[in-house]
Amino acid sequence: MPRCQFDTGRTGNGPPTAFYEPNFISEEEEKRLLECVYSAPKPKWQQLSHRRLQNWGGLPHPKGMIAESIPEWLMKYVSLVNNLQLFGDKKANHVLVNEYLPGQGIMPHTDGPLFHPVITTISLGSHTVLNFYERLDSDKVDEKDSQLPSNQQRKRVMSILLEPRSLLVVKDDLYHNHLHSIDETESDEITDLTVNRGNMPIGEVLQRKTRISLTIRHVPKTSKVPIFLMKNK
Repeated sequence: MPRCQFDTGRTGNGPPTAFYEPNFISEEEEKRLLECVYSAPKPKWQQLSHRRLQNWGGLPHPKGMIAESIPEWLMKYVSLVNNLQLFGDKKANHVLVNEYLPGQGIMPHTDGPLFHPVITTISLGSHTVLNFYERLDSDKVDEKDSQLPSNQQRKRVMSILLEPRSLLVVKDDLYHNHLHSIDETESDEITDLTVNRGNMPIGEVLQRKTRISLTIRHVPKTSKVPIFLMKNK
């Protein structure tokens, strides 16, 4: 595991299922990764309503992901994560690259059963704040990434400041029984729920820049043959 598991005795409310490693990579590595992300062929980018992304290793699907090779510029960091032995006897085989411009975020959601229940994320270019919420009885998890309505009243249990070049690991109860989200805002305020604020004063405001996240995961169900989806006639 990363060496900086939250010290619950120090923070008072840090969960035993989140690990945060600042400066997991160097500034030079960050610069090189950003260059490679933005040098990717245009067809690799998928445009969503609030952000754009790239899939490397294949496209996760309930019927199985057709495994594809991951480029060498990403494999170095996939190997670094694999060396932490976070996936049991499995190895990471998928990297999701997300681009968040200032003001962009993602609604409360779970990553769902398509993935081994461990999230590892390297942040590049800018900080963000990841918020965690209690799950409601009315929340429903389907067979893919579940993005749930944001207008329901949920209790925020904690926030984690994700700094550039850091690694975050989320697993166990925090993966299964909590939702996570990023607010659609151009700045973030440090609060008493920011469990890794260190010496930063409550109320300090941080301005966002463009952030790239590398989410490195294991997709258990893979297929060696193409998946053909046919509509009923």
